Amino acid sequence: MSEIDLEDLPGVGTTTADKLREAGYGRVESVATATPGDLAEAAEIGEATAKKIIIAARKMADIGGFKTGRDIMDRRREVKKLKILVPELDELIGGGLETQAITEVYGEFGSGKSQLVHQLAVNVQIPEELGGLHGGVIYIDTENTFRPERIEQMVKGLPEGAEIGSIEEVLERIHVARAHNSDHQMLLLDSARELANDLRKSDYPIRLFVIDSLTSLFRSEYAGRGTLAPRQQKLNRHMHDLFKLIDDHNAVGLVTNQVMSNPGILFGDPTKPIGGNIVGHTATFRIYLRKGKGGKRVARLVDSPNLPEGEAAFMVEQVGLRPC
Repeated sequence: MSEIDLEDLPGVGTTTADKLREAGYGRVESVATATPGDLAEAAEIGEATAKKIIIAARKMADIGGFKTGRDIMDRRREVKKLKILVPELDELIGGGLETQAITEVYGEFGSGKSQLVHQLAVNVQIPEELGGLHGGVIYIDTENTFRPERIEQMVKGLPEGAEIGSIEEVLERIHVARAHNSDHQMLLLDSARELANDLRKSDYPIRLFVIDSLTSLFRSEYAGRGTLAPRQQKLNRHMHDLFKLIDDHNAVGLVTNQVMSNPGILFGDPTKPIGGNIVGHTATFRIYLRKGKGGKRVARLVDSPNLPEGEAAFMVEQVGLRPC
């Protein structure tokens, strides 16, 4: 299915196909599942024409029918894994962070969320045979946490044989944008789509999309119960836009999340992530980070479609994340 070009659809020429790709409809499957109104707006065509294109896309992509488990398994073979290069952590998450999936990492300040993000922004550039994806990074920064100096330290700490070029070359492959409000954050995801499309056939196509942090700006702008519904609607759309993006580029989606304390819990850890069920249901994997004894950090796999819950400890050192 992925081999079908948009130009193969009846009524879709080069100009229309380019407009669809810019709007995030990079695959025939995404066109097949679009609404006529959205597709018409994206391609600047009439709704009647959009309906015909959608019907043709559904036939070509075989959307709407049932597939066997074997078909799904064949699709799963396209999934790649990005290693953290800390054996205990990689084992915890089934060998690395999956492409075509969103991994949410949440925890209190200082628990190691941004450290993990920086490490993966380096690791993704490593060749696939060494645990990376030989790709670039798009990094949406909402809390001013990105530090090129930290990237330089982690590059120097890469294992022998995993050289990925000079620090200048490494930083060139990390595309960072600072979001100033929630609307800007959502707009940056549209810009990320355009940039990823431009780099699709480059030596380092985008293989990691980062939002650090996902909920920070939404949390500050939508305060109080009265604003909960519109906030959740925007978050839902934002997460699904990210899902469409990583699916189109066979990339890893990585979001960090803030937490709050639930005063109703008298025993156990009262910490819970922001975003409610919207974020919880949309994220494929959820990892909770917390501080441990002796400077350790503890990662707990809270939710996964195919892996059991578990914990793994690691250290944050000057050269990056390391085993305890």
